[in-house]
Amino acid sequence: MKERAAQMAERRQSREMPVASYFDGTLTCFDANEHVRVIKVLSGHWHVSTHSDEMCTTVLGSCVSACIRDPVARVGGMNHFLLPGDEGADSQISLSARYGVFAMESLINGLLKAGGRKDRLEVKVFGGGNVINHSVPIGTRNAEFIRGFLRREGLHIVSEDLEGLYPRRVHYYPHTGKVMLRHLQRRDDLIVVAEEDSYSRKVSTQPVEGEIELF
Repeated sequence: MKERAAQMAERRQSREMPVASYFDGTLTCFDANEHVRVIKVLSGHWHVSTHSDEMCTTVLGSCVSACIRDPVARVGGMNHFLLPGDEGADSQISLSARYGVFAMESLINGLLKAGGRKDRLEVKVFGGGNVINHSVPIGTRNAEFIRGFLRREGLHIVSEDLEGLYPRRVHYYPHTGKVMLRHLQRRDDLIVVAEEDSYSRKVSTQPVEGEIELF
């Protein structure tokens, strides 16, 4: 019950930029209303913050995002990724999952290098909406991956909003762990879907950047 109440409390409306402005080419800006530096975490990116005046933001369709912090060290961060490839072949599923593993391990290692400890990490996960008309529910596949990865690593999810049929906008404050989540209206779908489709085509033709192992 407490977990559900916490999730509902996080779904507060806020003054936010139009969805299209997330993809205008700028990666940072300043929010004068909240007096915070805004970090846009785009597809395939991740960011770790040690500053109290930073807020990470992203827009998710089929992609998923993990928001993770160490509440003692006051370090936190966000990533944004999806699993590319043809889901019909076992070898492709294995290859595709490497993108998710790389994205998760990059963020977690970044937090540990900044002073965090794995046994203290607080995890919140979002996205995985089935917003693309596809024979395989791509959003669900991404949601299942992130749940499975965290379970295998022994990391507990304290809050989640995954799957469904809609895109999401997430504001995450790494210093406090506060999340502001909005389910986007249908008019925003085409923008998000177009960006994720372009990203999916790109990563499907490129190898994973490298191999990482958790400390």
